Amino acid sequence: MKALVYRGPGLKAIEDRPKPEIQAPSDAIVKIVKTTICGTDLHILKGDVATCAPGRILGHEGVGIIDSVGAGVTAFHPGDRVLISCISSCGKCDYCRRGMYSHCATGGWILGNEIDGTQAEYVRTPHADTSLYPIPDGADEEAMVMLSDILPTGFECGVLNGKVAPGSTVAIVGSGPIGLAALLTAQFYSPAEIIMIDLDDNRLEIARQFGATQTINSSDGKAAERVSSLTAGRGVDTAIEAVGVPATFLLCEEIVGPGGVIANVGVHGLKVDLHLETLWAKNITITTRLVDTVTTPMLLKTVQSKKIDPSRLVTHRFKLDQILDAYDVFGRAAETHALKVIIEA
Repeated sequence: MKALVYRGPGLKAIEDRPKPEIQAPSDAIVKIVKTTICGTDLHILKGDVATCAPGRILGHEGVGIIDSVGAGVTAFHPGDRVLISCISSCGKCDYCRRGMYSHCATGGWILGNEIDGTQAEYVRTPHADTSLYPIPDGADEEAMVMLSDILPTGFECGVLNGKVAPGSTVAIVGSGPIGLAALLTAQFYSPAEIIMIDLDDNRLEIARQFGATQTINSSDGKAAERVSSLTAGRGVDTAIEAVGVPATFLLCEEIVGPGGVIANVGVHGLKVDLHLETLWAKNITITTRLVDTVTTPMLLKTVQSKKIDPSRLVTHRFKLDQILDAYDVFGRAAETHALKVIIEA
C-alpha cells in the first residue's frame, strides 16, 4: 500500500508498505477513505515530537471502511463506515476510567506517533470498540474528518479548559484550523466577545465569517495594547493559545485579565518564559491538555444537527499520491490560504 513516511526532521516520502495486519483481538484494520494533515504533523517534521521515530507512517485523523476485525471486536464489522479518533482508548485502565483517554495505559495519542497512522491506504486501529465511531448515514465525510482531532481539540483544550462562559471575553491567539475550531465551539457558550489574533489577514477574515467579534493583526507587535483597549484595560477572561510557539504563549500572558484562564492548545517544541513577576497576584489559571476526545459523541450530534459545519474549514483536496503536494500547500498556508486539506485514499 502507499503511505506517507516520516524519515527524520525535515524528511518525508511516499513509500510502499505492507498492508497492516491484526495484532491483537481488539484491533481493526480500516481502509482509509479520507484523511488530512494536522499542524502536529508539521511539529513532528520539525523534530518537536521525540516519541515519533523515523520510519513512522504519519497521520491520526480520518474516516474509512472496516476491512477486518480482531476476535475481540464486537461493535464493528467489515464494511462499516467509521470515524477514526486521534486518541486510542482501552476504556478500562485508570486513566480511561477518569476520562483521560489521552493517557490511556495502552493507547492515547499513538496513531502516527508511536504506531503507524492514517496517511496511508490502510491503518491498524487498536482498541477498535472504544476508539472508532460509526458514521451516520448521509453524513458529510469531510466534516467527519474534522471530528477526528481538531474540533474536539479546540473544544476540550481551549473552550472547556478555558472556562468560556456566557458574557465572557475570549481571545484566541492563532487563527489556524485549531483556533477556528475553538472559535466555532466557543459560541456554544455565548461569550460577549471573541477576539481572534493572527499575523494573516486572510485567516482573520475567515475568523470574522466564522463569528469572531473582533480581529487583530499582531504583526506590528501591538496586539496586547489593542486587547487592553477593547477590554477597557481589564484583559480577557479566557486567552486560548492555539499555535505552539513562545511568542503566542507570551502574548496570552500579557492579555489575560485578573481571575482569567490561559488555556494552552498548541504543541510546543521550545521552552516558554513564565512571567510570574507580573502574574503572581492576578489569580489566573494556566491549563494544558492533550485532547481526550471525550466530547466526540456530543460534537458528532452537533454536526449532524447542523449547529456547526466544520467542513467549512476544508480549503484544498488531494489524492493520496499527491500527499507531498498537500504537505507543501499546508506548510505554506500564508501563501496558499490553506486551512485543512483533505486527502482521498
